Amino acid sequence: MRCQVSVLYFARSAELAGLRSETLSVPRQITSLQLWEEIVKVHPRYSGKLLLRCTKFNVVGSFLEYVLLGDQLLVLQPGDEVAIIPPISGG
Repeated sequence: MRCQVSVLYFARSAELAGLRSETLSVPRQITSLQLWEEIVKVHPRYSGKLLLRCTKFNVVGSFLEYVLLGDQLLVLQPGDEVAIIPPISGG
């Protein structure tokens, strides 16, 4: 079963996507790595980028959680927000 979630892009992820947010249809039960792969299907410019190893998801819905890319199972609800938070360097 799939659901509509809002994906929010920040910093480098917004530059690569060419937008700040969009709505995507994704499986309700999905690992964080599979979710990343769904996003890469829509934004092939993410493929092979260093973002993959360092990106965190911030999932906002009935819970707020920072998730590293991997095997962690996410149970998404319609209307949840998934923020793509790439690594940020600074002084």
